[in-house]
Amino acid sequence: MTLVIFYVMEDWIRLSHVEGIGETRLRNLIAHFGSPDKVFDESLENLGRFIDIKTAEAIKTAKNSNIEKELSLINSLNVKVLKFNEDLYPESLKEIEVPPPILYVRGEIKEQDKRAIAIVGTRRPTFYGKFVAEEFAQGLAQKGITIVSGMARGIDTSAHKGALKAKGRTIAVLGCGVDRIYPSENKELMQKIISNGACISEFPMGTGPLAENFPKRNRIISGLCLGVIVVEAGQRSGTFITVNSALDQSKEVFAVPGNITSEQSKGTNKLIMDGAKPVTCVDDVLNFLGIHIDYEQKLKAVQLSLTESKILSLLSSEPEHIDSISGRSKIPVQQLSALFLGLELKDIIKQLPGRYFVKNV
Repeated sequence: MTLVIFYVMEDWIRLSHVEGIGETRLRNLIAHFGSPDKVFDESLENLGRFIDIKTAEAIKTAKNSNIEKELSLINSLNVKVLKFNEDLYPESLKEIEVPPPILYVRGEIKEQDKRAIAIVGTRRPTFYGKFVAEEFAQGLAQKGITIVSGMARGIDTSAHKGALKAKGRTIAVLGCGVDRIYPSENKELMQKIISNGACISEFPMGTGPLAENFPKRNRIISGLCLGVIVVEAGQRSGTFITVNSALDQSKEVFAVPGNITSEQSKGTNKLIMDGAKPVTCVDDVLNFLGIHIDYEQKLKAVQLSLTESKILSLLSSEPEHIDSISGRSKIPVQQLSALFLGLELKDIIKQLPGRYFVKNV
């Protein structure tokens, strides 16, 4: 039966709230009857032929349930409610075994987010772990890759911060409603993520950060991505739920090697022993995934000052000495060195031996 695309949002929300209806059952009900409003309009007898009578009765009761408070929150926070059978719903999530029927989105999911990589790890990282997570996220974001994580303390927070530092896109998958801030210290971070990507959740507005929600949301983190990078994780880390989801979804799993004496690296080092791909830089990840970032894409992914743009226009694929560039640009060598360092960090130019420079094409 063809799924009905035009629907009343309220009926989707009401149906998703019915006790006894999970992701699979909700999708099956809509596939069988056509749309949520048609599910509600079915007789108890017809519903009882498809599901157990207790759930059928709960559906009939829910038809007129009051969800005004939730709708008010959705409107006041400008939340988008995406249904699994519409075009705006991420294609990559439609392909996982149990896609969430509804996604609540604060911010915006864009076409470019199809090229996304997750960075996950322990909530109690070392300085090394936080530094590496931020560096990987920043480097990938500079190349136009969307960074996905869970906005938890530790590695997740560092990953989001790295993407934002590069002025790139990042998506946080929450284990609570998108109206909730968890952890509370990430209030400012959450606003920045919403402005430069999205905070998303399958859980209704007002849902608290319950422990059982986080393992469930991890399948969405991996489902949105081409691969998952584990930076630091202990041997019993919850990160392995995301890893297992990624493996079930045939996604690549990467691990950053760590100190063999560090508790936070025992899990990641074991992942490498078990077959995860070891990565020590952004290019390792991109090469494994077969992602080629052309020069124009690099430029679109970074913001250049007028002076940087001027310097870039003077460079080519042919090496040129800094003294020559200084003479042509009328910029002193000392100032030029600082500008070149910034462009190198953005992966736009490359320094060769003898202080020669080229565009990094």
